Amino acid sequence: MALRFLALLGAIFALALPAQAQVSPADQTAIRDVIERQVEAFRRDDGAAAFGYASPNIQHLFGTAETFMDMVRQGYQPVYRPRVFEFREIVTLQGMVTQKVHVIGPDGRPVTAFYPMAQQPDGSWRIEGCTLQAPDEHQA
Repeated sequence: MALRFLALLGAIFALALPAQAQVSPADQTAIRDVIERQVEAFRRDDGAAAFGYASPNIQHLFGTAETFMDMVRQGYQPVYRPRVFEFREIVTLQGMVTQKVHVIGPDGRPVTAFYPMAQQPDGSWRIEGCTLQAPDEHQA
């Protein structure tokens, strides 16, 4: 069920046209810090820390750090073990502040990772999901 939810979320993001998000420089830094810390936790296989950067909605959906990490290992190898992880612009997709990241996964293939973010009541940011999209192929 969780994988179907993430696939549906991915389809929604794939159809949306991004618009530049109006986010303060402090929020931009906070968003990138949260994502970077989660990726660092993935690299250490620290499921509890990685799960802690997920929004309450994602935590509720997966229930435990172990279930969350199993999903990441199976379906998100590029962000689980990235060779390259470069932040791009922050955009608005489907009304959500979304961080774009250029990623090259362990297989050497590039993808764009879209991280919708949820601002918490205390002003902090948490990751509301992740969608991976292959870059557009050049057309002749």
